Amino acid sequence: METFVQQILNGLVLGSMYALVALGYTMVYGVLNLINFAHGDVLMIGAMVGLSILQLLEAYFPGLPGFVQLAVAILGAIPVAMLVNVLIERVAYRRLRNAPRLAPLITAIGVSILLQTFVMAMPWWGRSPLPFPQLLSSDPIMVGGAMISQTQVLLLVLASLAMVGLVLLVERTKMGRAMRAVAENPRVAGLMGVDSNSVIVATFAIGAALAAVAGVMWGANYASITFTMGVLPGLKAFCAAVLGGIGNIYGAMIGGLLLGIIEALGAGYIGDLTGGFLGSHYQDIFAFVVLILVLTLRPSGIMGERVADRA
Repeated sequence: METFVQQILNGLVLGSMYALVALGYTMVYGVLNLINFAHGDVLMIGAMVGLSILQLLEAYFPGLPGFVQLAVAILGAIPVAMLVNVLIERVAYRRLRNAPRLAPLITAIGVSILLQTFVMAMPWWGRSPLPFPQLLSSDPIMVGGAMISQTQVLLLVLASLAMVGLVLLVERTKMGRAMRAVAENPRVAGLMGVDSNSVIVATFAIGAALAAVAGVMWGANYASITFTMGVLPGLKAFCAAVLGGIGNIYGAMIGGLLLGIIEALGAGYIGDLTGGFLGSHYQDIFAFVVLILVLTLRPSGIMGERVADRA
């Protein structure tokens, strides 16, 4: 039972980060019918910028509490990630809105490679893995016989606040109504006075902010970042968005958490289930097995988004 509880906690932590990234995928798809496969690299940009800010704080303001350093890193990474994602939309995607579906997809892959190459070429980042400082106490917190770190608790709190804030933004604000109108019918929304370009830019910016939070917390949780770190989380977050029903923000949250729990439980029990043939390092297969099953058995996802009709 202790192992089960531990894996559930691990899954919630991992799923929270998947959910934050999946929200960026699902928001852009819902508004623009576009899969932004460069979104995982926006997470990487957020982590890199957050690390650079922490290094500057250590150099010029030594002795700051860990919570303060992490807060400053997140607040500094968010606007940079937002700027990067808005530039991606403006330079790479805007002129391809009416192009065949294959063109934006290839462009997204190209943008992903471009971002990775840019970070790899920067002398202060480079191609080698970079250590991310441990800012909070390493003393574990016991929950039902399982352990969770202060960093993981903070990650869960930040992810919960971010997801609640996004729901309130979409459901209760003028911008949220505009986003829902453009997602429903961009042409009619434009006739009613909604500026589709502004809504699309805001959607990319909000998704980037969530990815930046996930990127910094990913580095804080795993203590290491690299220029390729966004590829696998980005693909898994896409699987989570499809699992929940891509285009549905509640589906992205549920899909991210479920995928994290499935992956953590699989990593914990795959050795026993296969008689030791497979180890926990095969945990990455679960996300893609889930994707195949969902697309085969329920392509609309848990929340019922009609992927076939929107694609």
